[in-house]
Amino acid sequence: MQPSASAIPDFYYALFAFYEPALTILGFIGAVHDPETTHNTQAPWPADNPPPASLPKASIVTVIQLAHVCALMGVVNFFVLTAIRKHLSTQLAIQEKLVFALMTPLLMGDCMHLFVTLWALGDERWDISQWSPMLWTTIVLGFSLMIPRIMWHLGIWRYVDTRDRQDDVTTNEKK
Repeated sequence: MQPSASAIPDFYYALFAFYEPALTILGFIGAVHDPETTHNTQAPWPADNPPPASLPKASIVTVIQLAHVCALMGVVNFFVLTAIRKHLSTQLAIQEKLVFALMTPLLMGDCMHLFVTLWALGDERWDISQWSPMLWTTIVLGFSLMIPRIMWHLGIWRYVDTRDRQDDVTTNEKK
């Protein structure tokens, strides 16, 4: 596949400006609708210690606030990537630098999210037969965003200024 003439071609734009915001907004809606289930399905519960019958208000507020921050990040992706594509479509080097500034902390967040999730599970992290459907969803969807972000950083299917820049023909002819 030939590199695109954009730092955020259609594949990445669809993924990070539509798919990711949709996931985060749906997660927020789910958390608002049922914060207790959102909380209680994040990790497996020991058979002898079931989840609480009701959560304290502080836990409900924390779950909803966390879901809100995730949704906000998804919405930021949509607006930033849309603005970059619209207003910098002819300035590919700048486009690439700005998308890099967005993708880098998001990739670090993807890696940390996976690490912290597994770390928080303690000794049960590799007992995948006990993982809840929500935990599986968290891991799989996390990889569905992290892998394309790694691909973007590797320059796969996108414009990379140092590789794809077309030098001015007249400049080369003068040399």
